[in-house]
Amino acid sequence: MSVNQGVMRIGEVHAELRKVFPNVELSKIRYYEDKGLVQPSRSRKGYRLYSERDVECLREAIRLAQEEFVPLRVVRLRLIEQGLLDPPNTSTNGRHVAREASVGVINVPVPAPAPAAPRTALSVVTDTSEHEPLVEVGEASVPDNDATIVIEGEDATMSRVKDYFTANDLLATTGLSPEEFNQLLALGLVSSVYINGEACFSALDLRVAAHSRALLNRGVEPRLLGSIRRVAEREIGVIDDLTFPLRQGTEYSVDQAQAITVDVAREVAALRNVLVERELNEYLRG
Repeated sequence: MSVNQGVMRIGEVHAELRKVFPNVELSKIRYYEDKGLVQPSRSRKGYRLYSERDVECLREAIRLAQEEFVPLRVVRLRLIEQGLLDPPNTSTNGRHVAREASVGVINVPVPAPAPAAPRTALSVVTDTSEHEPLVEVGEASVPDNDATIVIEGEDATMSRVKDYFTANDLLATTGLSPEEFNQLLALGLVSSVYINGEACFSALDLRVAAHSRALLNRGVEPRLLGSIRRVAEREIGVIDDLTFPLRQGTEYSVDQAQAITVDVAREVAALRNVLVERELNEYLRG
C-alpha cells in the first residue's frame, strides 16, 4: 500500500517521517502507539495500517516532544485538541490509563518566592538517598474533575494509599520545593495515578524525585532533566525493537515474554553503563 492510496504500512510511515525528522527511529512509531499517541488500524493479517491523519498525528507528536519538550502525556491532550487523535474510551480502566489521563491535575501552590541569588555553578554534594523497592497496585479510577493538592505544614509522615505516596509525602521525603515539584510534573519526570479519588505517586516516582533533587542541588537546570527522561524513553524504544517478535507469535507465554524482556532490558542497561563509563573516561582525559 502507498501514500497515494491514503493508507501506509509502518515502513512507509517511517520514510515519510524521516523527511522531516531524519533521525527518527522506527521504534519511536511503535513506542508512540504504545503511549496512545497514534491509533492505526489493522489489516486482516494484523499489519498496522496508517492513514494520512495518523502520519500527521505522528509528525505533530514528534515535533511537540522534540522541539517544544512537551511531556508525552501532555502531547496526547494537544493531539486530541487539534483533532488529530480520538479521545480515549471513557470505559477504559487500569493503572496505565489512569497515569496517562491524569494530565495537569496536580498543582501545588508555590508561595511567593523570596529574593534569591541566581543558581550557582555545579557543586559537589553527598548522595545519601536510599532506593525504594518497586511496588505494584491494582486498577485505579480517574476523577471527573481536576484536583488540587495543597501543601499544608511540614508533616513528614508517610501517608500511603496501597503503597503509593501523596504529594505531601513526596515533598516531605525528598525535600523538593513546591516549585521544583511542579517543574518535575511539567517535564513528565513524575506522574500521578488516582486511587480512591486521591492523586498518588509510586515508589519509583519517589526515587525519580529524589535523584532529580540531587541534580537540582548541583545546579543542573530543570529542562536538562527532561532530556534525561527522553534518553530513557529512547532506550525503551530499543528494547521494544529487540523484543517485538516475542509478542507476535505463540512460542512464548505472556509471562515468558515478559521475563525475557526484563532480561534484555538488563543487558541493554549493562551495555549502556559500560558505554557511559568509557565515554566519561575519554571525556575526563580530553
